[in-house]
Amino acid sequence: MKALQVLGPYELVMQDMVKPQVKEGTDVLVKVKRVGICGSDMHIYHGTNPLATLPRVVGHEVTGEVVEIGSEVTNLKVGDHVVVEPISYCGKCYACCKGQPNVCEQLSVFGVHEDGGMREWIVLPEKQLHAVDSALPWEEVVLAEPYTIGAQAVWRGGVEKGDTVLIQGAGPIGICILKLAKIQGAKVFITDLSEERLAYAKQLGADEIIQVGSEDVKERVMEITDGEGANIVIDAVCLPSTFELSFEVVSAAGNIVVLGFDERPAAISQLPITKKQITVTGSRLQTYQFPKIVQLLNEGKLRHDGLITHTFTVDQVQEAFDFIEKHPDQVRKAIITFD
Repeated sequence: MKALQVLGPYELVMQDMVKPQVKEGTDVLVKVKRVGICGSDMHIYHGTNPLATLPRVVGHEVTGEVVEIGSEVTNLKVGDHVVVEPISYCGKCYACCKGQPNVCEQLSVFGVHEDGGMREWIVLPEKQLHAVDSALPWEEVVLAEPYTIGAQAVWRGGVEKGDTVLIQGAGPIGICILKLAKIQGAKVFITDLSEERLAYAKQLGADEIIQVGSEDVKERVMEITDGEGANIVIDAVCLPSTFELSFEVVSAAGNIVVLGFDERPAAISQLPITKKQITVTGSRLQTYQFPKIVQLLNEGKLRHDGLITHTFTVDQVQEAFDFIEKHPDQVRKAIITFD
């Protein structure tokens, strides 16, 4: 079968691999249909993802069709359309026992720590697959995983109806956060350098857009919140500077949600944290968000609405990675087709 593997930095090759087989009773064989290219895939390609091991078949935004099931599979059947939950965990460590398997001591992420979905066939345990309405286009359901990242950030921030939410960054994850925050009933502001990205965010329901560079973000946030600040600030840019800014623009009793893996230090004093009693919350991957996202997809409450801008075939993967690298401002989300 065809599989796309990163051998080392900037070494992406098409490999001929053995088709996986159903061996365990809970195994499910899936014919891959669509795979989204994520920023973390690009970082693996660049050799800059500190969590990935090489060589690696990348791809964790995956949807496909069930073609064979093991003898112990009970909730899936041949022909089902499924999306992949790309994490496996021990279920026994402190994090797992606290209901946070996404930070399990033995966490393994599909496409990062183990070979992912950018191949024609995959075998995964039933618990890592979620059935979706087969009437939905593949281009809708392939976005399930990035939507769970948005849902996780919204959940970690405790976003409720009537809250004001500032999202820093209107890239794909920022847009997913926007969609989920609006579903919660929040008033959402979003920042970015790009006029095009901000216009798209406005089209999707952002209540206020703030262009970084031409506007002072702090002044604008304080203006539109009557001096209170944003109740929840979600940093989807993930630079030390945006992390620092979060403390300046969050309201008293507010929550700052951090998604980044930047190892550079940020200069944060204790005073704003204590004075405003701010909660600073990390958000990684997702915690039991797939059922909610699948329901929203099935109910038609989540649609890609132009989030997917580019489609490439499996034979055009190198072209896809090159295009994303050369034209990042033109790409919201690119996907690979395996038809």
